[in-house]
Amino acid sequence: MKLRSSPLSPFGRKVKIGAILCDIHLDVVPADTTDPADSLREQNPLGKIPVLLREDGPAIYDSRVIVEYLDMVAGGGVLIPASGEDRIAALTMLALGDGISDAALLQIYESRFRDADTHSARWLDHQAGKVARGLAALEAAPPQPLPVSAAAHIGEVAVACALGYLDLRFAGAWRAGHPALVAWLDAFAARVPAFEATTPQA
Repeated sequence: MKLRSSPLSPFGRKVKIGAILCDIHLDVVPADTTDPADSLREQNPLGKIPVLLREDGPAIYDSRVIVEYLDMVAGGGVLIPASGEDRIAALTMLALGDGISDAALLQIYESRFRDADTHSARWLDHQAGKVARGLAALEAAPPQPLPVSAAAHIGEVAVACALGYLDLRFAGAWRAGHPALVAWLDAFAARVPAFEATTPQA
């Protein structure tokens, strides 16, 4: 299977980590979401990444559907708890982590797609507020610390990738006010080598 993604995408990184945890090999093929000539727009009509290309079926997108598919291929319950409150908790954390990443990305896109004199401070503040509230919620109740041997679920992976993206794009400014979350991320990185193995290079 092939993964169309960008090296810096937190959503692509989430899928890469998920594939490693599921012991599934993916060939990563870079995609340029801004290039109309990139075949990405044929693989996903939205022109968004990541996209999973399969030999025996249609393309799968977006990252949440891809990790659901990887979990299914791996037999279920590897990335996403099968049922009950554990499943709901993991999926809720997934939504929070993805939401932080999405709001951070929208701040980057504002500067990438609009000239400096047309930047909307109101829009940037709106997105920054989502990130700040998400981080505050996680700082108040960080993911439960687990033994080094414990498997990671997709909610943890999404939060870790969001924090990694904030480190990459915002110089880790979040760390100063969130010591509990910093400690959790350090423990997660020690427990899940795939996190460091997928660290993007700016």
